[in-house]
Amino acid sequence: MAMEKTFNAAEAEARLLKAWEDAGCFKAGANAKPEASTYSIMIPPPNVTGVLHMGHAFNNTLQDILIRWKRMQGFDTLWQPGTDHAGIATQMVVERTLAETGQPSRRELGREAFLEKVWDWKEQSGGTIISQLKRLGASCDYDRTAFTMSGAPGAPATESEGNFHDAVIKVFVEMYNKGLIYRGKRLVNWDPHFETAISDLEVENIEVAGHMWHFKYPLANGARYTYVEKDEDGNITLEEERDYISIATTRPETMLGDGAVAVHPSDERYAPIVGQLCEIPVGPKEHRRLIPIITDEYPDKDFGSGAVKITGAHDFNDYQVAKRGGIPMYRLMDMQGAMRADGAPYSEEAGKAQAHAKGAEFTENEVDGINLVPDHLRGLDRFEARKAVIKEITDEGLAVMVEVTKTVRDDDGNESEVTETVAYVENKPIMQPFGDRSKVVIEPMLTDQWFVDTAKIVGPALDAVKNGDVKIIPESGEKVYYHWLENIEPWCISRQLWWGHQIPVWFDADGNQYCAASEAEAQAAAGEGVALTRDPDVLDTWFSSGLWPIGTLGWPENTDELAKYFPTSTLITGQDILFFWVARMMMMQLAVVDDIPFDTVYLHGLVRDAKGKKMSKSTGNVVDPLDIIDEYGADALRFTNAAMASIGGVLKLDMKRIEGYRNFGNKLWQSHILAEMNGVFDVDCSARPEPTHAVNKWIIGEVGRVREQVDKALADFRFNDAAQSLYAFFWGKVCNWYNEFTKPLFQNDDLRLETQQTMGWVLDQSLMLLHPIMPFMTEELWSNRERAKMLVHADWPTYGGELVDEAADAEITWVISIIENIRSARAQMNVPAGAFVSLVQTEADEAARAAWGNNEALIKKMARVEGLSEAEATPKGSVAIAAKGATIVMPLADLIDVAAEKARLSKKLGKIQKELGGLKGRLNNPKFVASAPEEVIEEARENMALREEEETQLNAALARLAELD
Repeated sequence: MAMEKTFNAAEAEARLLKAWEDAGCFKAGANAKPEASTYSIMIPPPNVTGVLHMGHAFNNTLQDILIRWKRMQGFDTLWQPGTDHAGIATQMVVERTLAETGQPSRRELGREAFLEKVWDWKEQSGGTIISQLKRLGASCDYDRTAFTMSGAPGAPATESEGNFHDAVIKVFVEMYNKGLIYRGKRLVNWDPHFETAISDLEVENIEVAGHMWHFKYPLANGARYTYVEKDEDGNITLEEERDYISIATTRPETMLGDGAVAVHPSDERYAPIVGQLCEIPVGPKEHRRLIPIITDEYPDKDFGSGAVKITGAHDFNDYQVAKRGGIPMYRLMDMQGAMRADGAPYSEEAGKAQAHAKGAEFTENEVDGINLVPDHLRGLDRFEARKAVIKEITDEGLAVMVEVTKTVRDDDGNESEVTETVAYVENKPIMQPFGDRSKVVIEPMLTDQWFVDTAKIVGPALDAVKNGDVKIIPESGEKVYYHWLENIEPWCISRQLWWGHQIPVWFDADGNQYCAASEAEAQAAAGEGVALTRDPDVLDTWFSSGLWPIGTLGWPENTDELAKYFPTSTLITGQDILFFWVARMMMMQLAVVDDIPFDTVYLHGLVRDAKGKKMSKSTGNVVDPLDIIDEYGADALRFTNAAMASIGGVLKLDMKRIEGYRNFGNKLWQSHILAEMNGVFDVDCSARPEPTHAVNKWIIGEVGRVREQVDKALADFRFNDAAQSLYAFFWGKVCNWYNEFTKPLFQNDDLRLETQQTMGWVLDQSLMLLHPIMPFMTEELWSNRERAKMLVHADWPTYGGELVDEAADAEITWVISIIENIRSARAQMNVPAGAFVSLVQTEADEAARAAWGNNEALIKKMARVEGLSEAEATPKGSVAIAAKGATIVMPLADLIDVAAEKARLSKKLGKIQKELGGLKGRLNNPKFVASAPEEVIEEARENMALREEEETQLNAALARLAELD
């Protein structure tokens, strides 16, 4: 049956995917040769709540290219799929569903009933992204799909067989017993909406319009000092007596919890008052707290007043200063971001804090129990409390005041200047942290959490990269890796959620801890009759996903898969989670099984739009990969992903490129139709032919070259080079040249069979080499003929440069070159497209004469040449045609009006140069470069590059015309 005119991706993709899965093509070890080496990739587990986005599509395309390539090479491959239980995201989705369907809330249901709802949701909707990955053509071993909560208490039968939960609990218990996990009070990112600690990765720092208020902290006991400011040369610019020290803050409500005011040790302005006490300018006057003025390296003496308030319980920088200086840290807010309403009256609490300031000893828990929110502010939302604090300080005259002159207009329109004294408030943009899911302002919060003492396990993870056991690509990723790990902080692993791995620690009434894999073991350790309460927190999802490599392979059981596929081979992931996931997997695997989790890490950036701008719903530039697949087919999207995957490059998704690669697929399809029309599929093309004609010898050599290029590119993780090599080979060599060169050969009885065999073999090799990037269309074309096995399991070729026939290669290269040069000269000289031209040859060596003689008909047809004559001298008014070993020219006298053509090109050149001048002026303007958006600057640079290229071409054309005079 004749081939369809076009590839029906919508119909074929689902059918081919089912055929692959039904035949077990993706299973671990499928198509492995005897005694084959293993090659395994662990998919970065997407959130179970997730849907396929462009980042997933890009990342998984690269993984699939490697897996399909290695599988065809005969490696024993495993691509392990699965999903992460995504604590906050999943709990949020289920709570929203309960609200939308009128069901009881999470707290009304209680923990056990709510978790049943979560498992129900997971069963119904949790597999969405896995099914969407299949649409992309991802050839994972889906029978092994893992889940980071499999085997957890309450899991349904479909999730009860896995032991990931057991692995997580076992690791926690072992690390706890080794002193690597502890409970402590530290500052964390707190989400007031979800009422839980969150990781840095779940915080979005967004620039917002902010304010910086300047306030006076009066010195204790009426003390005064001489405040002096000097310029860079040491000249005094301001000198006055002050009885206060001023600070600037963007969060006045936290002043209530200040423990000190800090200045830089070298700041001479405040040297006279270091060590003295100052008064927090808010709260009931009779209970105002006094806090010390201290020195620390943290304050920047050139920013603001150079003095900063230290509120250790509500700022990460302040926390470090407080820890260094032994300053008490007072928590002002509850878990919902409101000012605390618990504790004793403010008069009592302020007295306790004042005792601390005077040197009384204190513990962290004692300080945390003190509520320093004045009675009338308790229970207020933090932002309402901010307004109240500002008003109280300003009303008392403790705001720093400045004179402001402004122009006013009276009723008659007369303008005049008025100077007034106002509170000093700077209106300036600030970076504010928001929860990426809750969208509320994140509050640094001092809470009791569980931590991994990462300093004790970081060493082997650093050594593994430094000694080359693990390679990070690009190399710049190694510097980031070292920076993170060499400055590592304790890792907060607890979350105040219900969905997740509940921390396996029980407490008795005295607060003693009993860590065990089960309640029965904890009870046995505590003793019979001791009442125990389990810690309600769950583990951070990064803790469980940190065990992904071994957990998915059956650890702690000694499974065959664990022995075979671990350590895994390659990890492909985003550079944004190098620390949060990659480094933690390194630390965890080395701490748990004393081995690296993978030998290579390939990092990539975010997929951006065509202008390099980050995709976001707010800007309306988000691209849905499923929409692309629906319109262009999965292969076009995959080829685009591969083509833009340059190491360390910016990933710009341009719809024009996707369309272009869809057209490339059409070329592949049409080439097979051409072959079918010429009887190629009626002959045996399985063996590599031994042709006699130079054209057929040449294309076989080109296949050998491109195979080597593709293998080297993929081995070096240069996916873009592999894609470009295949594109240049198939479109540039096969379609543009070979298909055209074979047309007369098919009409020659002596050459027809060898050309059929050669074309068939070349097309088969092309399908093999293209399959890892374009699996659907290549498999469909492969199945047009009877095959021993599907293309997905075809044997990857191993030939290379030995296929190149030097003589044939030189001859056909000469032919292609002269055709291209004739076409170029015609285009530059504006020779009419339909006109046939005559060429004149003044000299030629033997190779050039043979190349022309053997291929004269082809050259004439493809370059629209009437004939080639010989002459002793170059005719006047001719343009040179570059040709190796020969001097050939194209007379133009009867083809173009030289004067008119010069005028046309000169006019066009003038226009281009004017545009270039404008672009260069903009890009050389420091103000433009400093203020314009990056995408605008990049667009200007791209436009300038294009104009410069046009300018070069026009100058070359004018130079040729000048030769005709």
